[in-house]
Amino acid sequence: MSLFGLGNRNQKTFRPKKNAPSGNKGAQLKKHIDATLGSGNLKEAVRLPPGEDLHEWLAVNTVDFFNQVNLLYGSLMEFCTPTTCPTMSAGPKFEYRWADGVQIKKPIEVSAPKYVEYLMDWIEVQLDDESIFPQRLGTPFPHNFQDIIKMIFKRLFRVYAHIYHSHFQKIVSLKEEAHLNTCFKHFTFFTWEFHLIEKGELAPLIDLIESILHAR
Repeated sequence: MSLFGLGNRNQKTFRPKKNAPSGNKGAQLKKHIDATLGSGNLKEAVRLPPGEDLHEWLAVNTVDFFNQVNLLYGSLMEFCTPTTCPTMSAGPKFEYRWADGVQIKKPIEVSAPKYVEYLMDWIEVQLDDESIFPQRLGTPFPHNFQDIIKMIFKRLFRVYAHIYHSHFQKIVSLKEEAHLNTCFKHFTFFTWEFHLIEKGELAPLIDLIESILHAR
C-alpha cells in the first residue's frame, strides 16, 4: 500500500476532507488554487489573486493545508506510535508539548500520535466555528483572524518537522519523498509569502526551508 494512499480510512484519527467555506468566494478561490497548482509554479500559486480578500484567501488555503497534513500523517500512523515516538519531537533539540488554552491550559508532554490527534481535533473545531471561519457571504472575519491562522500554521509545521526528523528514512524506503517534499515546498512558500510562522519556530527544518526559498 502506498504510504500516502487512502488505506487507513478506518483509523480513528483519519478524518474526512474538510471543504472550503461555502457561501462566500471559497469555491471560486479553491478552483483558482487547483488551477495554479496544476501549472507547477508553487511560488506563483500561493500569491493573493488580484482583487481578492486576504482573509478569504487565508481561510481557503488553511483548509487545504489542514487536509494535506492530515492525509500525510494519517497514512503514516502505523510507523508513528506511542512506542516509536513517545514524545512529539523534531530531533533531539526540539520537543513540543500540547496545550489548547481551554481544556488543557498547562502544556503537557504527550506522544507524537497523541499530539497530532489533539492538534487535528483543535484545528477542526476552529474550522467549524462560524465566528472564526464564516460560511455566509458578507459575514466578517474576527479581528484576531490572522493570529488564529498563525497558530494553526505554526502547529501544522510541527507535524512536518516531526515527519522529516523521525520518519524520513521510512518515507524514502517507500519512495514517497517526492510527494512529501512537494507538499512541504507548497506549505513553505505560503507561510513565507504571508509571514505566518516566526523564523525561530522554523529552526528544526531551517536548512531545508532555505534551500526551498533560494532554489533557482
